[in-house]
Amino acid sequence: MRTLLFATLVLAASICFPNGAAGDNIARGVKVVVIDAGHGGPKFPGAHYRGVYEKDLNLKVALRLGRLIEDNLPGIKVVYTRKTDKQFSDNLSLDLQARADIANKAGGDLFISIHTNAARSASAKGVETLIMGESTTETRRNEDVLYAYNKEELIDMADAKTAAIVRAYIQNLQFTYGEYSEAMARLVQKNYGKFSRQDRGVKRQLLKVLYTTDMPSVLTEIGFLSNPQEFAYMTSEKGLNEIARALFGAVKDYVAYVDGLLLREETAPREDAASAAADAAVPSGGAAEAAQDGKSERGYTVQLIASVKSVPLRDAQFKSYRGKVEQFLSDGKFRYKYCVGRYADKSEAQRKLKEVRREFRDAFVVRYDGKRIVN
Repeated sequence: MRTLLFATLVLAASICFPNGAAGDNIARGVKVVVIDAGHGGPKFPGAHYRGVYEKDLNLKVALRLGRLIEDNLPGIKVVYTRKTDKQFSDNLSLDLQARADIANKAGGDLFISIHTNAARSASAKGVETLIMGESTTETRRNEDVLYAYNKEELIDMADAKTAAIVRAYIQNLQFTYGEYSEAMARLVQKNYGKFSRQDRGVKRQLLKVLYTTDMPSVLTEIGFLSNPQEFAYMTSEKGLNEIARALFGAVKDYVAYVDGLLLREETAPREDAASAAADAAVPSGGAAEAAQDGKSERGYTVQLIASVKSVPLRDAQFKSYRGKVEQFLSDGKFRYKYCVGRYADKSEAQRKLKEVRREFRDAFVVRYDGKRIVN
């Protein structure tokens, strides 16, 4: 099993690391949404309580969400990984890979996997949305969750080679879909809030199905079957419809978010000119420090995000670093890199990184030469 998983990880890494097709489905906007009803078939029913199976709830929500998109967003094609109670393999890893393959083959621009939570304690409740990543604040096995149902969905990091490949992939997300997946996840949580759902937040988890999807991807947990109140809500028509409406609201907001980035790119030359002038007048702290010691041409900086499009330096997505970031260039589809600080010493950049990760948890240190990021 571990050998098979390792081979899968190697193949996925070889596909995802190059800059070939990566980003095309962002640069063109959102045209294809892939909806994955988690679990399915006799072997992978998911959590179950009082005769209700997770696989069935996931499918009911998935079909409702798809209809809402088709009825209200006619320019978007909906692709389902399943529309009936089915599994793709008797092997869970292969079943999850098949779902990702469907999404990738369809040229998906967004992947949404729908799941239902369960816990040992009946008091656990709320909604959460997961993105690919390794959290430093949570263990991979949250004690509240019934991992008898989903521990096999997580990547086993016990093997050192597997762990190295996966962590390299996670770092590579900064050059591909990381920021977009997180944006979608936060929009999902925001829209759940419109229906007074308890917000458990956006979390990073090493999920196999998200690892092999070549597009912005989220897995959302729509509630706890093990909680009596949420059980009643999720098994009611009202609850199912509201959950689907919340997810549809997130899709609609995400489409607007991506379209907004593309629209800003069309006007970026004027905005960037103004930002560049302002930034030239007031250099960032790191740049000023580097300039003082005469080592501004080469050194280390902290990368916040990468983009296929030029982004105004005072854009809201830079949070407290608005107007303090600097644009660098690199080869590949995601050629625009947005960084903060210039440091001659890597240890100084690492100290800055600790501060930056309070807001950008996937930030990392890179080397620059002039205005270009170098390997």
